[in-house]
Amino acid sequence: MLEALDLDPGLLAPAQEAATGFRLLVPRGYAALMERGNPNDPLLRQALPLAQELADRIGFSPDPVGDGVAMRAPGLLQKYQGRALLVLTGACAIHCRYCFRRHFPYGEGAAIPDRAMAATTQIAADSDISEVILSGGDPLMLDDKPLAALIKDLEGIAHLKRLRLHTRLPIVLPARITGTLCRTLTASRLRAVVVVHANHARELAKEVQQALGRLRDAGIPLLNQSVLLRGVNDRTQDLVDLSESLFESGVLPYYLHLLDKVSGAAHFEVPEESAVKLMDRLRARLPGYLVPTLVKEEADWGR
Repeated sequence: MLEALDLDPGLLAPAQEAATGFRLLVPRGYAALMERGNPNDPLLRQALPLAQELADRIGFSPDPVGDGVAMRAPGLLQKYQGRALLVLTGACAIHCRYCFRRHFPYGEGAAIPDRAMAATTQIAADSDISEVILSGGDPLMLDDKPLAALIKDLEGIAHLKRLRLHTRLPIVLPARITGTLCRTLTASRLRAVVVVHANHARELAKEVQQALGRLRDAGIPLLNQSVLLRGVNDRTQDLVDLSESLFESGVLPYYLHLLDKVSGAAHFEVPEESAVKLMDRLRARLPGYLVPTLVKEEADWGR
């Protein structure tokens, strides 16, 4: 990738060392959007391992949001009333360097298709749950057949109303958004909502806009969540451009997350006070419906 982007070969050794714990993975189509010769390109920064990942920082941990204590069954997390989350797979199309689940124990902690029954059984037993969130990894890394089978199982739970998918694939691997997938989501009695994950306006290339259009044309509501990242989208203009580009693509800005303090990602942190000031500037520039909600998740959510 460094050769393809005409980047300093001196970046190779630290990248290889940082990738020993969390390997580099990036689709060629996404890499093609990066600016050649620019080591500070905002898309490159999200994907290239850096030596800073190896530094220990006080307050940063392998499980910054308390996923471990929220696990009710393999792959089933429940932190909030009325909603449950299924970690379906550890696979992603891209390894974002700030990923809050980069240390998640997917081997025993994912509701992979052949052991998802325990999770769906528990959901069926809790009539308070009306919405199931499919997450990962990325739930759209599953093939259409096992994904459709899981949705059918969830449809059989009478008290469920909505199915929410959190996915980065429409942004980094837009070809995954096929007609078959759209039909699977719209054929379900569960109302589907897709939350995509774009951090920068340049991620919304033509192919991405077309993929989002296929979902939109199928009648599926589209929201976006971003992570506020130093050197990626921590300027007012970055976020203005992102919100405007999302709206042009039929997507509403939803959440802007403060960085989850996961080990290896401290170099992306934007201080909370800086984020608050940034939001004030954003509200002065955009109509309210284009301003995402600034959010912060704490590991002690259950106390």
